[in-house]
Amino acid sequence: MPDSMSEQLRQDMECEGLLECFHGLKELDKECFRTLVEAEEPLTVDELAEAVDRERSTAYRAVQRLLQTGFIEKEQVNYDQGGYYHVYSPNDPSQITDDMQRMLNDWYAKMGQLIQEFETKYEQSETPAPAAES
Repeated sequence: MPDSMSEQLRQDMECEGLLECFHGLKELDKECFRTLVEAEEPLTVDELAEAVDRERSTAYRAVQRLLQTGFIEKEQVNYDQGGYYHVYSPNDPSQITDDMQRMLNDWYAKMGQLIQEFETKYEQSETPAPAAES
């Protein structure tokens, strides 16, 4: 594999690691997200299930997780004769990264608070031990 391809693969793996780390996404969720990113137009759950070779119900659960994390958006398409169906597409990458940055900042602030609480709770007394008598 040429260096540029292996470097791209490494970067892709690191990026997908972010998705897993920040949002607890499963392998199927990441595969569905990649499929939606690579698609030329929004997909239905049925089209997505076929693309990733999974049952509709399994793909639907992945879509729900991706919607919940804000990685994709849902759009309603109306039939002329009445009724509708939904299609899914990826959200703007800058919106996703802004959300991840916000989550990181919140986590950092929370960890700082917990560290301070730990220090306060377990701080050793500053009073010196009494000197032993001779």
